[in-house]
Amino acid sequence: MKNKLFLAMSLVFGMAILPAKAQVKIGFINADYILSQMPEAKQVEEDLKNTQKQYETLYQGKVKDFQDKLAAFEKLSADPKAADIIKQDKEKELQNLQTSIQEFQQNSQSSLQKKQAQLLQPLLKKVEENMHAVANENQYTYVFNYDAGMGTAPILLHYPTEANISDLVLKKMGITPKPATQAAAPAAAPAPAPAAAPKKK
Repeated sequence: MKNKLFLAMSLVFGMAILPAKAQVKIGFINADYILSQMPEAKQVEEDLKNTQKQYETLYQGKVKDFQDKLAAFEKLSADPKAADIIKQDKEKELQNLQTSIQEFQQNSQSSLQKKQAQLLQPLLKKVEENMHAVANENQYTYVFNYDAGMGTAPILLHYPTEANISDLVLKKMGITPKPATQAAAPAAAPAPAPAAAPKKK
């Protein structure tokens, strides 16, 4: 009987001295919301717009060159005195120009996307560093990015408002948070999408 009582007391005492399970505190940030309020983001957006404008100007120049040569080719084709070999050479030149325009369109989109990623990288690093600082100061165990998966549906479907530490991160960076409706447009600019490459008539 004494052995059973001793065993029971030992179990209770042992449970009492077990360390309490660490509390898990989960938060999240809205990275796009934070980026939209960073002063540096305005310069990134401006740089992207300028680059996009340069690409569009070059694209329109190529299109005009194609259209001018297409008009000359059509005039040449209507001339019965023009040699067939000249017509064939001009037609081949038009085909090469059309291919060049299509390649430029694809390459300019890829180039702008790469530049966007390059310009945003230091901003995202700054957000990450300040997020870690806020999480450590406020004892958050895990922090998620609300914007992740937004191409289909947000990962976070329900959460307490205090779990959103986006404003704390902004304040950590010395930025006074503004309501989402007053925030500047996100720094990420869309890739250029000029009209389709011209086709010969």
